[in-house]
Amino acid sequence: MSTKHSLDEIIDKMLDTVGDSKEQIFDISERSRQEYESLQQELKDIREKVANVIDKSESTEMKARFARNRLAEVSRHFQNYSDDEVKKAYEQANELQVELAVLQQEEKQLRERRDNVERRLLQLEGTIERAEALVSQVSVVYNFLAGDLKQVGEMMEEAKEKQQFGLKIIEAQEKERKRVAREIHDGPAQMIANVMLRSELVERVRNEKGMDKALEEIQDLRSMIRDSLAEVRRIIYDLRPMALDDLGLIPTLNKYLKNVEEQTNLTIRFNHMGKDIRLPANLEVGLFRLVQEAVQNAYKHADPSEVQVKIEMKRSHVSIVIKDDGKGFDTTNTSEDSFGLMGMRERINALEGDLTIDSAPRKGTVVMIQVSIDEPVE
Repeated sequence: MSTKHSLDEIIDKMLDTVGDSKEQIFDISERSRQEYESLQQELKDIREKVANVIDKSESTEMKARFARNRLAEVSRHFQNYSDDEVKKAYEQANELQVELAVLQQEEKQLRERRDNVERRLLQLEGTIERAEALVSQVSVVYNFLAGDLKQVGEMMEEAKEKQQFGLKIIEAQEKERKRVAREIHDGPAQMIANVMLRSELVERVRNEKGMDKALEEIQDLRSMIRDSLAEVRRIIYDLRPMALDDLGLIPTLNKYLKNVEEQTNLTIRFNHMGKDIRLPANLEVGLFRLVQEAVQNAYKHADPSEVQVKIEMKRSHVSIVIKDDGKGFDTTNTSEDSFGLMGMRERINALEGDLTIDSAPRKGTVVMIQVSIDEPVE
């Protein structure tokens, strides 16, 4: 058996083991998340019950105090009251005292359960965070084994460089997948779950409050469905704007920047110079993503009032300038772990272009991009 074949078998076994481990960790994470959500609801219910018991205890305590005073009055002047009145005063005071003791015990038990649930929630938060971190790390290892190590013969000369580059790419991919999954879970998935719950209430509302209230619930459902659909479309648009294939780079950029302006209230000025020519698909996608990343970085980190995007398209090259009047940053202290800047540099390297970032604290930021065009598409 050849060394390469033996190595492939070892890698395959490692992949199976790592894949199984990833699934197990994911299952732990999902079960923990489900328990966390269940405990959150239980905690909400317990807090409501505690508030109700406290209100009831306070009311019962006032009644018990009144009954004790009544009993004391009857006891001091029992000759002025009948046997039935004395008996009734005693029984009422005793019943209220028992009821108060029961309520106090119930309150104590609820408070203990509440404290236990809160502690369990804190533990689950830690478990979920660790599980998600482990899934991400195991994914990095799995992708590394499945990709780079399968070509270990070709890797040997540049092993260290490829390892570092590959791991950073995979980490960026995993982060993006996690972001998309979070957006779907926190956006459309939650909205659809709410729609399901609200839809079940419509008939009950109709029976209890009448058709007018039921119609109001239906109107709310329609609004929730519209919001959910808009959120799904936004996520799809972020993954890949379909207009790129149909209309090209300039119209797609124009539409994207208008959408960002509407959603963020950020002033964005877009200026296009030169001919509006079609470019190879990979070049259009790469340039769009570079502008998208630069604008998002400005909005998220620079707190600007205005962003300018200028693009000049010639037959030989494309030049793009993205300028903001935000707080800027020290380019000499940029962390190597900054996925935004790292992703932009990787994209520009893939396009064999040039990227320059000029910034300083309180001076804003200017991003300059230039890419050669080998095969323009009319």
